[in-house]
Amino acid sequence: MPTWLLYVLAGALAYCLGSISTGILVSRAFHGPDLHTVGSHNTGATNVQRTMGWVPGLITFAGDSLKAVLACYLGQLITGSFYGALLGGLLVVLGHNWPVFFHFQGGKGVASSCGVMLFCFPIPALICFGLGVVIILLTKYISLASMSLLCLYAVLVSFFYSDGNLWIILWSILLALLCLLRHRANIVRLLHGTENRLGQKVKS
Repeated sequence: MPTWLLYVLAGALAYCLGSISTGILVSRAFHGPDLHTVGSHNTGATNVQRTMGWVPGLITFAGDSLKAVLACYLGQLITGSFYGALLGGLLVVLGHNWPVFFHFQGGKGVASSCGVMLFCFPIPALICFGLGVVIILLTKYISLASMSLLCLYAVLVSFFYSDGNLWIILWSILLALLCLLRHRANIVRLLHGTENRLGQKVKS
């Protein structure tokens, strides 16, 4: 099979894995609400936690992270290259954010991005996770922590782990941009001081 076709296969598989919405499956298993109609109207772990509780929220986070790790692993396995893992990482986040199985209405990609970060460059990922925890403890803003850890990850990977490889630099920047894109409304609320804090119910 041609190399380019292996990358197409890896990318398509990663996107389909991302499109499996853990939040919706958890909501159905716990007889919860339609996540598209409650809270922040997305299927991510934060909305699940705020509308259904900590246990469903943590299960959702774990599921979204693990599917991302699996996508990266399969991408590397299928292509025989680390670039396959990078491609799988981007496509699984895209699938999570805009899932083909759920009318392209998904989450914000943070949990999936965490799985991708840990698989591809674990040391900077752990540093960024630590930053995220500190920000949450100090501010109670999950959105701010999410954007901060993805942006720091892009910086660390680009300057210290890419060895000047432009593809890796571009990959890390795109991962951060996907997070910022999905948090546009959160950025506006943060600027206006109306963003929801951890422990608050989501405002419509």
